[in-house]
Amino acid sequence: MEAVAHLPHAAFGGPASERVRRRALLRGVAALAVATTGARAQSSPRVVGILMPYSHGDVIVQARVDGFRNALAELGWRDGDTVRFDLRWPGDDLEKVRRDAAELVERGVDAILTTGSRVVPIVQRQTRTIPIVFVGTSDPVGQGFVAALARPGGNTTGFSLFEFAGDSAPVIGKMLELLRQIAPATSRAALVFNPDNPATAIYASTFTAAGRALGVAATALPLRRPEDLRAAISAFATTPGAGLVFPSDLTLLANRALVTGLAAELRVPAIFADTAFAVAGGLAAYSPDRADMFKRAARYVDRIFRGESPGDLPVQQPTRYELVINLRSAAGLGLVVPPVVLALADEVIE
Repeated sequence: MEAVAHLPHAAFGGPASERVRRRALLRGVAALAVATTGARAQSSPRVVGILMPYSHGDVIVQARVDGFRNALAELGWRDGDTVRFDLRWPGDDLEKVRRDAAELVERGVDAILTTGSRVVPIVQRQTRTIPIVFVGTSDPVGQGFVAALARPGGNTTGFSLFEFAGDSAPVIGKMLELLRQIAPATSRAALVFNPDNPATAIYASTFTAAGRALGVAATALPLRRPEDLRAAISAFATTPGAGLVFPSDLTLLANRALVTGLAAELRVPAIFADTAFAVAGGLAAYSPDRADMFKRAARYVDRIFRGESPGDLPVQQPTRYELVINLRSAAGLGLVVPPVVLALADEVIE
């Protein structure tokens, strides 16, 4: 028994042993704190910035954005749980677009969804690291948004608006052809476009070539401001055989009620590059399925969030186009749409 009295305190839980236990406990608490912090970081919702250069009240664009969000939810990204959205609706105001893009980048969102050939470069100038997914831009390679369709490189990828063949956009020629079928008396046609749109040169050259092939006198009608629409279209529509072709453009889409109203008032047949115009009262529209493109963009955001690089995701071109004909508008213009054209339509508004 006497020998035991001389053993170190640690052997029977004395002060040395207590210090060991305290150090072990502190290490455990620290490890738990690190693990908890890491778990919280991993479970924090991803943030998607959505930058749409339209008004918040644009129900058609809102429906397309909702389709994107719903598609993400189907892929497991639930709003408020695993993902959150920072929606910006700056309208057709490029200065507001710049401010919103800068704020999204400053906030450090995890990806940005946007649209429009005038908007994508603005977002790219703000960040070369945050993934950008675009929906509906014209000639992304020619405009320098991506290095190549198959391997975009950088932080940008998405879905182009039209297929391009060299320096031409065949869809513009197809629109003129359809207009001529719907309104056979069309002998003169104007391409109404915003010259600030980077795709203008390709649109114009394709339109001129298509006019020659169809025997239609093709002319360009550049317009930058909505307030110039009435004077320009009125002057062109005064002579018989006039028709109008409207390619895709942010300004035109934002003012589609004005555009379609003028065409109806001046009794000039027109075809548009977005089905939203036909819904708004336009005669006809020939367009890629934009709602589907927004849903497919959700798959790209999902793949990026799961570790893929946007630069490795190929830019996709449209695989399906929609023809929508508004029979009420046709009747207002005194037109009877040929059955062969109606048979081609994906939707007929009566």
